[in-house]
Amino acid sequence: MSGRRIGWVALAAVVVVALLIGVSDRRGSSNPDERAHRLAESIQCPTCSGQSVADSDATASRFIRQQIDDRIASGASDDQIRDELADSYGDTILLTPERSGLAGLVWVLPVAVLVAALAGIALAFRRWRSRAVVEASAADRELVERALDDLHAAP
Repeated sequence: MSGRRIGWVALAAVVVVALLIGVSDRRGSSNPDERAHRLAESIQCPTCSGQSVADSDATASRFIRQQIDDRIASGASDDQIRDELADSYGDTILLTPERSGLAGLVWVLPVAVLVAALAGIALAFRRWRSRAVVEASAADRELVERALDDLHAAP
């Protein structure tokens, strides 16, 4: 394998690993307080404009934070809690879209566009670098020699 191919394979591996890390679910390793805070950050305050439940001190936000704490204590998963809140308040309460289905495009599409753009740039550079060198034909050389001879012959 040539050095360039190794570089491209290494780049592809880095992109794949970065994508896997980005979409992996690392929620299981935190304590209940961290889980509750992370969930509260992903839920919008129903009475505030664009503020998360974690950042708001409104009565509705305090109530939702208590609901989150109670559901974590009863053993509910993060997805179950988010689904229950969305059922109660509507999908607009979720500040972060789901990572699957059609909403998953929000997470995947920017990365796909970036990869396509980088591939396009790489292809353009490859084409520019490998352009064929145009050499003068024998007729071209003869024409230039005649023009030079005419130029030197003129007084």
